[in-house]
Order: sequence, then structure tokens, then C-alpha cells
Amino acid sequence: MKNLLLISICFCFQFLSAQPDSLYIKAIIPKAERPEWTENNKFSIDFSEVAFVNWNAGGSNSVSALVGFYKEANYKDKYYFWNNNLTMRYGVNSQQGEKIRKTDDLFDLNSNLGYKPDSNSNWFYSIRFNLRTQFSNGYKYPNTDAPISRFMAPGYVFFGGGMEYGKNIDELSFYFSPLTLKATFVLDEDLANAGAFGVKPAVYDEFGILIREGDRIRREAGILITNSYEMQVVENVGLKHQVNLYTDYANNFGNVDVDWSLDFDFKVNSYVRATLGSRLRYDDDIKTQEATEVEGEYEEAGAKIQWMQFLGVGFAVDF
Repeated sequence: MKNLLLISICFCFQFLSAQPDSLYIKAIIPKAERPEWTENNKFSIDFSEVAFVNWNAGGSNSVSALVGFYKEANYKDKYYFWNNNLTMRYGVNSQQGEKIRKTDDLFDLNSNLGYKPDSNSNWFYSIRFNLRTQFSNGYKYPNTDAPISRFMAPGYVFFGGGMEYGKNIDELSFYFSPLTLKATFVLDEDLANAGAFGVKPAVYDEFGILIREGDRIRREAGILITNSYEMQVVENVGLKHQVNLYTDYANNFGNVDVDWSLDFDFKVNSYVRATLGSRLRYDDDIKTQEATEVEGEYEEAGAKIQWMQFLGVGFAVDF
């Protein structure tokens, strides 16, 4: 009875003082079972520059910059974990004789809640949420008159539940969801009417008069499988891998959308580091266009593999 009263008093003091790592909790609860919040923030700037003066082989002066911000706030106790992270990146390139062009643009918000009924198990019941979009207009350069993407055009939302395995869930995770809802937002009238990113296009009559506007949202329900892994390859060299596989039940089941990222982080010191990253995507709903023999006209060419690679050296600050 006295032990129960002591534990109750300690928990009350914990919440009233808003200090989850109080000495009372440390004295009563084993370290592995203590509830705790951890936070991490990182701001980074990467640069690349090429300059030529009387260079007989030719070349164009150029400067590139990539600004990034990453934040995570994670909770963990004996039975639950709740991981949240936000990634924002924006990159531009300025080349001699050309206007500034966008090279990277990402807003990615994730939240993952897991529960295991047995404290000794490595299996969790898990619920996941993801929102991904971009900040500014995207163009098919050099044409900057007609945007091919905008903020929330596209915007992707995933929400679902399933089972997740991970002995150390922050470093290794296998996740399977038999039911994940996917919504594709195209909140731009022109892009929606054109049927961009898989939404239903507008309907016009024989004279080109708009009868019905294109859909702004495409809804899907399907299976999601993910795997993520984080490790230290050698001293000061880190590796992060994540792959997402999604297939829709109703629309061409078995046709898998792929999103795979692989990043190497090379740490020089506490502030200077280099990053080598690769991202591969395939989405059957995102069709490409190819120019026809008629100038200014394009025809649909189907979905293709998308790939992006970047290498940067710059500054990173953790706070």
C-alpha cells in the first residue's frame, strides 16, 4: 500500500512539474521502461559552384544552393511509440545566361503511432499518416509560362493502419498495411481540368466549351508496404534507406507505385558535411508527355520511372 501511494505521489509530481525525467521516476521505473520525449532539429545549407575564366574547353558559370530543415519529435514508453517528423527542402540553380531554376522542392510530414500489448514483443499495431507536397510552381524548363505543378497540385495524403516490426523501431522497421487510404490533391483549376496526376479531367463539348470541371481529388484504397533502415556505415558516414510500395485495390490491382530514397551523410566535423542522395519514383497515374511534330503540341506517353540524384557540400546545425 505504501509503495502504491509513493508511486502515485511521484506521478502526480511528474505531471504537475512537467518534468518526465524527474529523479522520482528514475528511482522507481527501470530505464528501459521510462516514458520519454526526444526532439531533434537540423538546419542545413548546401552549395555548389562552377566558374570559368578564359577556359579553352568552354563552360557556363553556375551556382546552386539547397536549403533544408528537418524536425522530429518522438515519444516512447514500455508499450507505445509515437514518431513525428517534418522535412522541408528547397533548391535553386543560377546559370550564366539563364533565369533561376528550381532544383528541389519538398514538404513532407509524417506521423506514426504504434502499440504492442506485450512489452517483450517487437511487433506493433501501427497507424500512419503522411502528407507530401511542394512549396512553389514547377515548370518544364525553359518554358516558364505554364506551370506543370503547384502547391498541393499535387499533394498526397496517406492514412492507414497495419502491423510493424522493429527491434529498434528508430533504426529498422518493416510495415504492412492491408488498408491504406490515399488521396491525391490537385488544387489548381488548370491542372485539374487537364487531368494531371491521375485525377479525372474536365469534359468539354464539341465546341471546346467546358461542361464539367476536372476533379480536384482522387481517392484510392490499397495495400502499403514500407521498409526503412538507418545505420552507421563507418565512422562519420551514415546511411538512410526507405522504400514505400503501394497498390490500389480498385484501380489496376497489382500495379505497384514505388518511392525509394537512399541517402549518405558524410560528416566532416560538427558543422560541415556532405550529402549524397538518390530518389527513385514510379507512379502509373503520373503520365508523361512528348512533343509531336506540330510545334507546341504534346501527346501522352505513359508513366515512366522518375529519378533524382543530388550531391552537396555545406553546413548543418543541430539544435
